[in-house]
Amino acid sequence: MGLSSFASKPIEDVVAANPQTFFQLYWAGTREQIAARIERARVAGAVGMIVTLDWSFSHSRDWGSPKIPEKMDLRTAVRFLPEALVRPKWFLDWTRTGGPPDLTVPNMTPLGESAPTFFGAYGEWMQTPPATWEDLRWLREQWQGPFMLKGVMRVDDARRAVDAGFTAISVSNHGGNNLDGTPASIRALPAIAEAVGDDIEVLLDGGIRRGGDVVKALALGARAVMIGRAYLWGLAAAGQPGVENVLDIMRAGIDSAMLGLGRASTSELIADDVLIPPGFARVLGATEPLSSRE
Repeated sequence: MGLSSFASKPIEDVVAANPQTFFQLYWAGTREQIAARIERARVAGAVGMIVTLDWSFSHSRDWGSPKIPEKMDLRTAVRFLPEALVRPKWFLDWTRTGGPPDLTVPNMTPLGESAPTFFGAYGEWMQTPPATWEDLRWLREQWQGPFMLKGVMRVDDARRAVDAGFTAISVSNHGGNNLDGTPASIRALPAIAEAVGDDIEVLLDGGIRRGGDVVKALALGARAVMIGRAYLWGLAAAGQPGVENVLDIMRAGIDSAMLGLGRASTSELIADDVLIPPGFARVLGATEPLSSRE
């Protein structure tokens, strides 16, 4: 499980509940600040690190964005009160949590210091120049355990991640969050898996909505997939039971797809299990021919 730097719960609490927690780091602030976050994650007991590079700042979205409150003050409470009143059971469960959320991001500061608001941390990230490959090599030196580079869509970048010493990459465009014309991550996956799959663990992130999507990704070369929105939908709807239901649906979908393919194990999946139409796969940034292109 990955815990974001922007999460609302301290990493110490999350690791206590799930010792198999990776800390998902965003490149924000100075190297000293970033190193302090890594050290806090190490002391807390995180088992791995993820650096997210596929989220870039967007000044605005032409389709608009929901208004997100910066803090839970009286004005915000009054604004959301009608929604709470029409969901009495949800509202009752919420009142049992011990108080309103403070809408801060506690993992962006050293333990014991005042946590910034989400927009305070977002502003720091927004003003930080993007990481260079020199920065990423330095970052890798700060953490000797499992370390994933999230946001790879090009073959040449995948090879650079191997050279920099990362143990895994995630083929991801952050769900097209900022550049919606970017090719889907699954279209970039086959070429990347072919190029570096023997040297580094390749994961896929983005577009996983059902168990069949997982099977497709594994057949095309991914070692595993990451899900985000799917479990969040379950969490928002029904809390822990909602998340468990999402995972049950995912697992059932995987079983059904495997049965339909006549495969007893995901280790048996091959690319021929997926029909890839001409022009579907995108080979971005290849510096040498791939066998699939010859």
